This record gives sequence, C-alpha cells and structure tokens, in this order.
Amino acid sequence: MKFKYVLTLIFFVMLQFSIKAQTKLEEQLFNLPDVIFEKITTGKDYEASYVLKVKQPIDHNNPQMGYFYQRVWLNHRGSDRPTVIITSGYDTPTNRLYELPDLLKANQIRVEHRFFAESVPEPMDWKYLNMEQATADLHHVRTLFADIYSGKWVSSGISKGGMTTIYYRYFYPEDVDVSVPYVAPLDTAFEDTRIYNFLHTVGTDECRDKITAFQTRLLKSREECLPRLYWYEKALNHTFDYLGFETAFEYGVLEYSFSFWQMGHKCESIPGPDAPLNEVLDHFIDVVGMSFFSDQEIAAYYPHYYQSATETGYYGYQTDDFKKLLKTRPLKFHASFYPKDASIKYDATLSKKALEWVTTHGNEFIYIYGGTDTWTSAGVPKSDKVDALWFILEGRNHGDARIINMTSEERKKLVNALEKWLEMEIE
Repeated sequence: MKFKYVLTLIFFVMLQFSIKAQTKLEEQLFNLPDVIFEKITTGKDYEASYVLKVKQPIDHNNPQMGYFYQRVWLNHRGSDRPTVIITSGYDTPTNRLYELPDLLKANQIRVEHRFFAESVPEPMDWKYLNMEQATADLHHVRTLFADIYSGKWVSSGISKGGMTTIYYRYFYPEDVDVSVPYVAPLDTAFEDTRIYNFLHTVGTDECRDKITAFQTRLLKSREECLPRLYWYEKALNHTFDYLGFETAFEYGVLEYSFSFWQMGHKCESIPGPDAPLNEVLDHFIDVVGMSFFSDQEIAAYYPHYYQSATETGYYGYQTDDFKKLLKTRPLKFHASFYPKDASIKYDATLSKKALEWVTTHGNEFIYIYGGTDTWTSAGVPKSDKVDALWFILEGRNHGDARIINMTSEERKKLVNALEKWLEMEIE
C-alpha cells in the first residue's frame, strides 16, 4: 500500500512539473510579438508541440509593403537543449519529426517556405519570392526564439530544404553553430549540365542501356500508351492544360532516367523488351508517370519552379537518343514549369556567390548525399579550404541518404564532429 502511495506521489509531482514547464513555455510563446500559437498532439519524445503563425514582412527591406503569416511547427524538449531549425524548401502540411533533433535530443522548429500552402501573402507578388527574403524569414524566427532557446542552434533541411539551409547560412552566418543539409543541390546554371555526366556514368553500361531501351519503347508505343495513361490520370482528376497531354507524356519519358536513379530503383525492376504493355506502364507510373506533370502538381510547385527559373537553377533533359521519336517540343525540354503570369529572368549571381562562399568560408557544415542520387551530381563539391564534412552514402538515394543508414564508422565521424562543434556529448 505504501509502495503504491509513493508511486502515485511521484506521478503527481512529475505531472505538476510537466504542467508548470508547459505553462512557462506557453507564457513565453504568448509574449512573442505577432505570433499566434495552438497546442497540438505532442510529438514522440517531446514535452509539447505547437503550430504557430508568425507575422512576416512581404519585403524585409521595406515592411511598408505589408505582411503575411508563416506557418511554423514547434516541438519542445527543453530550454536547456540545443535547437534545430528545419529549413523547409516547400510546404509543411504536417508536424513531421526529423532524425537530427532526435540524435541531439534537441528542440525542433520547422518553417514553411514562403509562398507555399498557408504561408502566402495577398496579393502574391512573385518578385518577393527569393532566397534573400526566404532566409530573412528564417532569421526572424531565429531571433524570436533566441531568448527561449539560448543554447546551440543547428540548421538542417532536405533537398530544396537543404539548399535553403546553405543559403540561410550564407546570408546569416552567425545564426547557427552547425548546418546539416541533406541531398542538397546547389545549381549555378538554369540548366545544370553536371547532371548529364552523372546519368551517362552512373551504374553499369548494361543498366543504362536498359533504361534507354525502356524509354525508347514507351515513345515508340505512344499510340497504345496514351489512351491508357489518359484514363489513369482522369481517374485521379488530373488535367494537363499547362503542357498538353502528349507533351506531358514525353516529359515523363525523359524524366524517367533522372527519377530512376534519384529514388534508387533497381535495374532488375525494368521490364524487358517482351514484357506486356500493362507491365511496362505500371513500372513507368511507379518510377515517374505523368501525374508530376499535371496542372495540379505543377501549380502546387509553382513557387519552387519560379525560384529555380530566376535564381536557384534546375535541370533539363538531353534528347539526342530520342530525336526522331519526340513529336511535341523536340530539343526544348526543361524541367522548370514556372507560373505563366510571372516575369522570368534567370540570374546566377547569387548562386555563384553562395557556392564561392560555402567552399571557402563555410565551416561547420555536414553534407549528406546519396551515392546513386541524381541530385548528388549537383551538390556542393568537396573543399579542403573549410572545416566541413561530406558523406556520400554508398548505394543510398534521395529518399534514404540519412544518418540512420550510415555505417558505424560514418556515424561515429559525424557524431564526433557534432560533439566538437556543439560542445556537447551525444549519447
């Protein structure tokens, strides 16, 4: 009986402590200027979780242009813990938890990129969508939370979010102690040709030939493929006014090789020359398909495409192997589908400056890439001028080049660097 009483007492003491801690945090959140917050289901291994709306200037250089509210997700472990700010390059529809805050037992603050989803100004003036403004958003969030989380700060992001991590450190080098971009390209051209060299050399000759043969079969079978793909996409309520259905099909075929390596598909999965067409189309849809080129998907990624077409660069498609088979827009294929009402002029000045800075002054960076990921070819090149680490994870792709998939030796090297730079022990 006495034992049960002691357990009950301990439970209530811990409960009171937890409530007190949350109350203090919520009082601090309440006192943040121009921040609205709502408590949500607590993330696993965190003390409390919130979704916030943070007021941001449309133009940080001229606040008189107006404001919008940016969505931010907060997962709190403790004011005495380090904090990881996740620099998303896209929308953030859910409270996604990342591995790096878990490794560091850190707080996690995830910021939705401006002009995506719920973080959109009205009216939407595309000229205010650039890395200078987006990183100023991050700096404002960092400044807001400086008193709540006064310990070490780390920035991290995946893919375009990882690219944003790099630009964030370029514009605000003192905001964080360490930056960990995952699978992050840093293109310095409207059409990054490093990708083509990768696609010509990755894997085996046999596998690359098999990929080309598969693409060729799709194009040669277009009359049979198009009706079946049409009804498949119609069932998904997808339309294709931006590109046109047949052009979208050709884009999908050209994209196949890029997506195949990006997401780590296996050569054995490619249907052979005698495989039935249904099997061929099932595989095509599994790897890339046409949904990515629908009006709905393109519109959802307009902000990304706008940035790629104006300052961050992107990629296109080589068509030499398929010249006689492409009917809609031969030799003019590029993967950036920017809004048709936007004024587009590509300028590589910023990306070249960022690349120069990060390879000469970008200390305390940890780059994580996948050995078979197409985007690795467009990543930050290794430099002996900086105190930084590069990990190219063998056999890993865009979706699984993560710390959890490192070898024990790689993980030890990463942890040692983090412990040194953050001046802390990692269990």
